[in-house]
Amino acid sequence: MRRVTFVLNRHKPEAESLTRELRELAAAEGAECDLHDTYPLPAEALRKSGLCVVVGGDGTLLGVVEAASRWKVPVLGVNLGRLGFMASFSPEQVKAALPGFLHGEFASRELAVLAARDVDGNEVHALNDVVIKARSSRLVRLEVHCEDEHMNTYHADGVIFSTPTGSTAYNLSAGGPIVHPAARVLAVTPINPHTLSNRSIVLDDSHELIVHLLGDPADVQVSVDGREVFGATPAFPVRLSVAGDRRFHLVQPEGYSHYYVLRNKLRWTGDAVFRGREGE
Repeated sequence: MRRVTFVLNRHKPEAESLTRELRELAAAEGAECDLHDTYPLPAEALRKSGLCVVVGGDGTLLGVVEAASRWKVPVLGVNLGRLGFMASFSPEQVKAALPGFLHGEFASRELAVLAARDVDGNEVHALNDVVIKARSSRLVRLEVHCEDEHMNTYHADGVIFSTPTGSTAYNLSAGGPIVHPAARVLAVTPINPHTLSNRSIVLDDSHELIVHLLGDPADVQVSVDGREVFGATPAFPVRLSVAGDRRFHLVQPEGYSHYYVLRNKLRWTGDAVFRGREGE
């Protein structure tokens, strides 16, 4: 592997010292190293890279999605602090494994990337979600079509369009379902809907969704992975679909278990309680 790009979050304790140590390890294996401490990364930043190492957490990792999915560069996330869903390597794990990774000794999981296009043709990409919501406390009206069929008109604070990867982010906070990352679906979850019977809908990810705004564009914002896009007055309709020409390649530790992360990140305790009673 000729070139490695390091992306670090300088606000995280130990990020700079760990990145320095990892760069020294990479250089000792003959790799050229690039360093970025601002994100989202420029679109061309990973064009010549064979691996992107993100030192920070899930939020930092989301800042490389656009560039990494464009150039199909595998991304390795090092988590500093709490257990991460995507940044799943500890500092000790990455230091031990990096020399092997530089010689191609790793496996990556391909994750779906969601494309959002406004009526002017501007396109951005999300690993977690696209969120269309009100800028203030007012409700918004969003008419959602699944291709040629009217799906629903939402009167709510907003709507979350989530990939399986993003199902444990804002979607989960809004009452949406947890979806396995390998599932080929999209979740549509209203945020505080005016009609309480409105609930999440899970769709096959082969469909294109078209979102019309019934109101003033200046009253809403469109966010991609937590970052506002399309300006202060978004141009509707907004079209959403899984990007057929993009995938996000996420490197995960050997023996990684999605269910283990769920149990620990979400602090599920039912099995522990049951085992305790069983031994009484």
